[in-house]
Amino acid sequence: MSRKGFRIELNSAGVQQLLNDGGLSAVCASNAQRIASKAGKGFRVSRQWQAGYGGGRTAVSVRTATPGAREAEAVNKTLTLAVQSCRA
Repeated sequence: MSRKGFRIELNSAGVQQLLNDGGLSAVCASNAQRIASKAGKGFRVSRQWQAGYGGGRTAVSVRTATPGAREAEAVNKTLTLAVQSCRA
């Protein structure tokens, strides 16, 4: 089946509003905490910040906080595998 002529137009203001929504920020923080918990000792959630060009969206990261956690990620991909816990 041909998709010729199929086009999606995004409402930029609406998308921006979704990306900056407080509810979405809470979901991001919750998912980051879940990832850090799944990864285990030595992994921590960073503070939230506005990411993207011009601070367009909320971002949170999970980082290694100890040498043991860095080694666990380097050798066993502990944090990388923990990210899978948030994917549906």
